Amino acid sequence: MKPGKTGLNRIYHATRYSFLGLRSAWNVEAAFRQEVVLFLILTPCLFLIPLELAEKLLMFISLIGLLIVELLNSAIEAVVDRISLAHHELSGRAKDIASAAVFLAIVQFIVIWSAVLWPW
Repeated sequence: MKPGKTGLNRIYHATRYSFLGLRSAWNVEAAFRQEVVLFLILTPCLFLIPLELAEKLLMFISLIGLLIVELLNSAIEAVVDRISLAHHELSGRAKDIASAAVFLAIVQFIVIWSAVLWPW
């Protein structure tokens, strides 16, 4: 078993590290800042648009999913850059695949929001 914090102490530190990660992403990743602004603008709109709860949840989850994928992309880029800034085929592949994941999350967001709002 791995030694470390347990119980509430572990939860406290895990939460703290998560907020440090969010702050770091905000400070160094322009794409993350743009997506957070999008999230902050569109989330209140969900309360104003007369939709079913399931539709609102689907739209909200697509926004959260975009942020999650962007954070993972940023983490992968940071690890790859930490290993070496020199060009390497595998490093480029890892970054390209992570970028493709962000692209698909954006497509998913657009498709979901368009499909739900089209009849409205």
